[in-house]
Amino acid sequence: LKYATFNVHVRNSTGQLYQNYTWIIAWHNYFTVILIILKQFFKGVLEKYLQLLSLGLKWDNFTGLVIISYRDASFGTCSFHLTLLDCFHAINKALQYGFLDFNKFDVNEYEHYERAENGDFNWIIPNKFIAFSGPHSRSKIENGYPHHAPEAYFPYFRKHKVTTIIRLNKKLYDAKRFTDAGFEHFDLFFADGSTPTDTIVKTFLNICENAEGVIAVHCKAGLGRTGTLIACYIMKHYRMTAAETIAWIRINRPGSVIGPQQHFLMDKQAELWTEGDIFRAKLKGNHKIAVTRILSGVVDISINDTRSRRTIQKDTELYSDEDETNCVTQGDKLRALKSRRQAKAPTAEISSISVNKFKRSAFSVREPGVLVS
Repeated sequence: LKYATFNVHVRNSTGQLYQNYTWIIAWHNYFTVILIILKQFFKGVLEKYLQLLSLGLKWDNFTGLVIISYRDASFGTCSFHLTLLDCFHAINKALQYGFLDFNKFDVNEYEHYERAENGDFNWIIPNKFIAFSGPHSRSKIENGYPHHAPEAYFPYFRKHKVTTIIRLNKKLYDAKRFTDAGFEHFDLFFADGSTPTDTIVKTFLNICENAEGVIAVHCKAGLGRTGTLIACYIMKHYRMTAAETIAWIRINRPGSVIGPQQHFLMDKQAELWTEGDIFRAKLKGNHKIAVTRILSGVVDISINDTRSRRTIQKDTELYSDEDETNCVTQGDKLRALKSRRQAKAPTAEISSISVNKFKRSAFSVREPGVLVS
């Protein structure tokens, strides 16, 4: 994130000084602007924002300022307009639920791990969800984008109590490499840029509700499919609106939830809220929530429920992961774009990394401050 601070002098219609604000403008490279009122760190921020809008007050420093929508990472016309107020609501909820703690947030760590060469991953909910770019069979650089083998993530995942890996894209690595290392691994494939079936959503939620530790979710770029399913969990269990949920995920991992996936979440909101209400009612009623076979009787998904290897067969209703094998997908384009963007704006913490380093089988996602030559 890049930051710049400035003061805003707000006057009423008669020209009297109404109030001074200290603002911070924060942006993530080419992603859209988020404004955060710093004074009192969000205490009354929503009320102040609405008050400014309703009074039509003049901003001395901002004649003609236009706040654009906080959009997705797709290449076409924006079809879902996420507003500044949606972002405020999202951060307000995040503070309430403990997703965000200004005293503990480590900017250097965030900037380090979101870079492609350092793993390309972000925490969405602390101690619950990591969203990351899909691993490959071996560490390498392809079309300028660094790929990481599964083993590259092991040290960080173990340190932060990750127990479960969920793959949503085609099989670019053998899941046995995770399961042999003690992680649970699930496959829930659906096509790049598309929306999940109800079966996949329910399966994902069941896995996450019964996972013993942190869940790391990936697709190709770790943006669209990944963000969509994590959003379903947040909407169900925290009753956040679709807009708030998309805003929160996108603040953490810019560009997440792409195109029709945004409208899909809007359509799923009421259903997920109802499911969440039922889930919480059962817990309050001391009903035992058992780990059961997911969606028994559903013929298009089956689970081999073993500790050594759990594999959920792909939903064969519309697609197979072979559809992504011999074509350039949306995820490929997004990863290439991110790599080019980061190459133009290096930070002081990052050093250049040679291709040979990526070819080493023992290569791992490195800690901030650990330089590789």
